[in-house]
Amino acid sequence: MSAAAETFIAQGFQRTQMQDVADALGVAKGTVYGYVENKAALLAAAVRYADGIEELPGLAELPVPAPAEGELAALVADRLGHEVAELRLVKAMAGRRREPIADELTAIIADLYQRLARHRVSIKLIDRCAPELPDLGEVWFGAGRSGQVAALTDYLARRAATGAVRLPGPAPVVARTILETCVLWAVHLHWDPAGDRELLPSDTVASTLAGLLTHGLISRKGETP
Repeated sequence: MSAAAETFIAQGFQRTQMQDVADALGVAKGTVYGYVENKAALLAAAVRYADGIEELPGLAELPVPAPAEGELAALVADRLGHEVAELRLVKAMAGRRREPIADELTAIIADLYQRLARHRVSIKLIDRCAPELPDLGEVWFGAGRSGQVAALTDYLARRAATGAVRLPGPAPVVARTILETCVLWAVHLHWDPAGDRELLPSDTVASTLAGLLTHGLISRKGETP
C-alpha cells in the first residue's frame, strides 16, 4: 500500500499507471493485478489501508475489486463523519464550558493535530487526487476542509462573543490558519522535498502548536470557566 500511495501522491490519479506501481515495487505488472482489479481499486485500497487504520484484506479477498461508482467518496465521507463526531471541538460546542479556555482550546488543537497525523497518508493521497475525481473532490473539499473550518469558525465566534478569546481578525481567517497550520505539520512536512530536517515526535509538535496558537487568542476574561 505504501508504494501505491506514494506513487499516487507523486503523480496524481490520472498520470499514474499500474506499471508505475509495479516499478516502485520491483515486480511485474501482473503481480499487482493479483492484488487489485484495476487502478481505481488500487487507489481505494491505498486510501483504506495505507495508514493502518483498517486491517489489510486476507488472501481470500484478493484481488480487491474495483469500487462501485461513488463508493470511494462514501468511504471518505464515512471516515470524516466518524472523526468529526469525535473531535474535542464538537464536544466542546455541545455543552457548557467547564474548564479554563486555555485548557479547552489547547486540547481542541492538539486533538485536531493528532487526528490529522493518524490519517496522514490518506489525507495527502486524497488531497492530491480529489481534484481529478469530482465526487471525491466534492466530499473532500466540501464536508472535509470547509466543514472543519466552519466548525472552528463557529466555536471561535461563540467564545469571542463571551469574551473568552480575543480574535486578531475575522473568525474564518483565524479558523483556517489554525487548521492549515496543523495540516502543514501533521501531513505536508512529511513530504517536504528538501528532506533535510528531522521531524519531531507527534506529541511534541501537537503540544507546541497548541501552546503557540492558544497563546495569541486568550483574553484575561477567559482564564476561568
